Amino acid sequence: MTSLHNRHINPLILANLDGDNWHYADYVKRGGYTALKRILSEGITPEQVIAELKAGSLRGRGGAGFPTGLKWSFMPRQFPGQKYLVCNTDEGEPGTFKDRDIIRYNPHSLIEGMAIGAYAMGISVGYNYIHGEIWSGYERFEEALDEARAAGALGDKIFGSEFNFQLHAFHGYGAYICGEETALLESLEGKKGQPRFKPPFPASFGLYGKPTTINNTETFAAVPFLLNMGGAAYLELGKPNNGGTKIFSISGDVEKPGNYEVPLGTPFAKLMELAGGMRGGKKIKAVIPGGSSAPVIKGDVMMDTDLDYDSIAKAGSMLGSGAVIVMDETRCMVKSLLRLSYFYFEESCGQCTPCREGTGWLYRLVHRIETGHGRPEDMDLLDTVAGNIMGRTICALGDAAAMPVRGFLKNYREEFEYHIEHKHCLVPAYV
Repeated sequence: MTSLHNRHINPLILANLDGDNWHYADYVKRGGYTALKRILSEGITPEQVIAELKAGSLRGRGGAGFPTGLKWSFMPRQFPGQKYLVCNTDEGEPGTFKDRDIIRYNPHSLIEGMAIGAYAMGISVGYNYIHGEIWSGYERFEEALDEARAAGALGDKIFGSEFNFQLHAFHGYGAYICGEETALLESLEGKKGQPRFKPPFPASFGLYGKPTTINNTETFAAVPFLLNMGGAAYLELGKPNNGGTKIFSISGDVEKPGNYEVPLGTPFAKLMELAGGMRGGKKIKAVIPGGSSAPVIKGDVMMDTDLDYDSIAKAGSMLGSGAVIVMDETRCMVKSLLRLSYFYFEESCGQCTPCREGTGWLYRLVHRIETGHGRPEDMDLLDTVAGNIMGRTICALGDAAAMPVRGFLKNYREEFEYHIEHKHCLVPAYV
């Protein structure tokens, strides 16, 4: 595989990777494990590590964007029993494919980041829950774990210090619901993957009922780079409240789909340039900026939007996992929503009535409109069903199913109305 560096701007996690330089020795040559060794040899305190993360404004890269340093500070460091650290590599949302590249091309950055997190929170055992449909990534991460243990970067007395941390890989089952952090914990315990009621939150009652911190793969992988350059410099890479770089997985109607690591705050137009522009020179019509659960944004609006949490929220959507789905002028919005609605209908775990029943209603209503059997009142009914789901479920899957519906209706209502009136699509390619 050719080098990936030309896809990025100021890359950290995906810098200078080519497919076979993922080993421990390669990572060390790139400056790997420097941060962990310095922390352990210089006696840097857990409080200092967390303060540096806060200074760098590292926000969770899995979707919610919660400040990482603040989350780590919630862990009760004086708790007398076992505590756990968990990495969420259960990457199953349509449009997402960044985390699998991290464990494939730079797994030691994740291992080092988790070890630093364990040190900062006084944790001795960790797990990486890897999505069930990326077996090769699981095997690669297991190899990296063996290398780290052999080099003294994991296990007892890491790098000759008094710090102990055992890290294990766990192969998931390919269920989208297990990406929800408490469903992931249930699955990790060997039970059916269904979300827990919160509170209690994992920081007080997590894996096996013990205090647990859960972060996304990209979040942990960013930690060594932030600490090596310092929080202030990391923040400067991005913008206020949005520190550092972010990996965006861009797919759909672009010439060069793939993963691109760019500073937060980079204009979306620049990302499109890196991705080769629109496929076939067609016009951009719509963009889903943060994975399939994020509300769709009109293409012209997105072209004037920056890629950071606050700017995308202002535009009416959310950055989420950074999975950017681009659609050109030939795409039917009703058909696009039908595919998304079917996904959430199939992936609902069924625990909550509003989600179990509501996702089915959403799918059937959109299907009725798409197949030429829609009724004028279906428009309001779709919005009502979406509203009855949002905020009424244990986890966010219900909201994830409802938000795309509301986003498509808000921005492309005329296409739904045209389907209902004419019994076929407004877009010529679909007539």
